[in-house]
Parts: sequence; C-alpha cells; structure tokens
Amino acid sequence: MLAMDQGVVEEWLSEFKTLPETAISSYASSLKEKGSLVPALYKVIRENYSDLLEPVCHQLFEFYRSGEPRLQRFTLQFLPELVWSYLSVSAGRDPHCSGCIEALLLGIYNLEIVDKDGQSRVLSFTVPSLSKPSVYHEPSAIGSMALTEGALANHGLSRVVYSGPHLQRETFTAQNRFEVLTFLLLCYNAALSYMTSSSLQSLCRLSSRVSICGYPRQQVRRYKGINSRMMVTSEFLVQLITGIHFALCNGESELGSKALDDVLYRAQLELYPEALLVGNAIKSSLCGAALKSNKEGTRSIQVEITPTSSRISRNAVTSLSIRGHRWKRHESQENSVDSLDSTPVGPIPSISVTGVSGERVANGEALRSRTEGETLGGTPEVGVDPRGQEVRRQKSVRRHLEDGTPSAGRVQF
Repeated sequence: MLAMDQGVVEEWLSEFKTLPETAISSYASSLKEKGSLVPALYKVIRENYSDLLEPVCHQLFEFYRSGEPRLQRFTLQFLPELVWSYLSVSAGRDPHCSGCIEALLLGIYNLEIVDKDGQSRVLSFTVPSLSKPSVYHEPSAIGSMALTEGALANHGLSRVVYSGPHLQRETFTAQNRFEVLTFLLLCYNAALSYMTSSSLQSLCRLSSRVSICGYPRQQVRRYKGINSRMMVTSEFLVQLITGIHFALCNGESELGSKALDDVLYRAQLELYPEALLVGNAIKSSLCGAALKSNKEGTRSIQVEITPTSSRISRNAVTSLSIRGHRWKRHESQENSVDSLDSTPVGPIPSISVTGVSGERVANGEALRSRTEGETLGGTPEVGVDPRGQEVRRQKSVRRHLEDGTPSAGRVQF
C-alpha cells in the first residue's frame, strides 16, 4: 500500500472521531468529494495483514450504526469485497486474519434484523397479481379471462410472503455462514441504485470467484487465487444473480456477462433449480438487448414492456370457447359423413313413394313393397338408425340406376 493512500485513510479515520452529532449529515454529503478515499479503502480490505484493517472495519461499523442513510450506503458499497475477503480467508483455513471483517459482517446483520425499538423485524414481499398492471405486463394484453366464481373470489387479492424473524448471531459457523451472507446481500441489493461502479465490479468478481474456484472453469478464467472449492447455497446464488442483473444494465456488461455465466455454471453443477430459473430468465431477456455502455446517468434495469395490442385475446381459452369448439367438432364430423356417403356420381332422379294420383300408398302396400325390395336387393338389417337406412337406400337406388334395372318398391307408376 502506498504512503499516499495510507495517509488518506488515516485522515479519514481521525476526522470522524472528533465530529459532533450535528455535523454528521453534512459530513455524509462531503464523502462523495473524496475521490481517492474509496480506492484506498479497497486496498486496505484486500490486504488481510494490513494494520489499518481493524480500525477501518470499526469505522465502517460506526457509519452503519449511526443510522444516517448515506453513511450506511457508504459502508454497504464495500460489502462484496468484505464478503470475498472473509470467504477466501475461511477457505484458506486462517480465521485469525478475518476476525475484524467477521465482526463487521455480523454487526451489520444484527443491526438489520431488528427495528428501531429492538424488536425482531419481519420482512414482507408482495407477489404481483396478473390482474393489476406492472412494469412487466399489462392486464389488457393478456386477453379476456373467464369470470368464474373462483376468479371473482380471488380478484384484487395479493399474496404476501414473509421473511423472518431472524436469529441474532454472535459467531460464524458452517451452518449459519451462508444464511447470514445471503441476508447481507439482500440488504445490499435493496440499495443497488446507490452503488458505485467499483462496487458493482466487486460484486461481479465475487460472483465469478465463488462459483469457479476449485473447478475446471477456473483455468479457463485464468484466475490464480485460491484453488479450494467453496460451498454455496441456492439462495446465495439467487442474490448474486439479482445484483449481476443490475450491473449488466448499468455499464458493466462485460464483467456482468462473465459473472452470470459463471454462476449458471456452478448452479448446473450443484443442480440448484432456483438459481437456474432466475439466471436463465435474465439471460434470455437480455438476448439482443442493447445494454448501456456508459456508467453515468439514471440507474435502472431494462425490461421489455408488453405491447398494448392484444396478441392472445383471440386464442384465450374460456368455458364458452370450449363449448363452441365442441359443437363445431360435432358438426364437422356429421358433415364429413354426409359428404362421403351422399356424394352423387351423376344426376339422381327424384324418387316418389306416392301413387299417380298423388295419394299416399297404404301401409300394407308400403310394407309389401319393402319386403319385395329386400328380396331383390339384400337382407334386412336390425338395429340401424333411420338416417343410416336413408343413406343406404340412396346408394341402392344409385346402384340400380347404374345397372339399368329399376328398384322394386321404389319405382314410380
């Protein structure tokens, strides 16, 4: 570490100790003007054996405990670097070098899980409803939905998911390590729009290193750090992907793309469905999208807004459309039978079953004529519907006309 950077850090450590409480707000605003302070603090955190590491961690914790939002965000910007420093030292099985970093991470965690009154905080998340518009969709573009009894009962209801209460932790163990780190990343992601470019770059590097260390992909990335594998959880990877998504859309497209590929690589090896689902969804949404190359301007995430024109309303499946489809299919089957059985080869003359004078033939004569026709044309059939008999009668008449012989019982007198 250079002497100039060391002097900047030492000055920063001394000026806050003598600062009165009334001047904290103005001091928080002046931190942005110290451009050389943030790079110097990154160097201190990366050097595990630096003498300034312990006072720096203590001051960062004092910033977070002050309750000033700008000072809290100043501490949060170093969270990815602090997490990586802690994990790398833990993987190297040298916990004595990370004592102050471990205390800082646990201190931030214990402050976040309680409210101002010291009560356990329960976080709530509202699952969006498709019946209400959002930046991702418009209800009018989904099409008309069937107003069933269940849909009316659930209309306007929102599902709320709760997280917490969380237990306070005094030390890191193998069992609670990633539970604490995942919650810290959740707090970091809540303030992503305030994070600097150096913080987003640190997050991308953390994601790649945690995912590939100890695996063959480490040789592809040419990373010569630690070679031991780090255990990760699916929830931890999901929080990393959330931050990577923001970095991709805000000037870190190259580092963000590599980090997303590395996290998906690790999720495939571990068979983590949640991380694979979120990561692949983000990767698909960014295909062909023009990502921002500049790192200035408003922080945002690019999304594809659903067009206002309805694309699926004509094909929306409702109970009415199902009934209509059923009737159409039934009618099409009947028409196909009629077209196959009643297609005329030539002109079919009209066949009359009445006498010359236009009077109807008596029942006995009609029965006798049918019996004579069955004797000439074939045997009678039992159990056939009248429609089928009429079709066969027309076919029999057509066959007799083609042969030149009149059909007994169906001739005109």
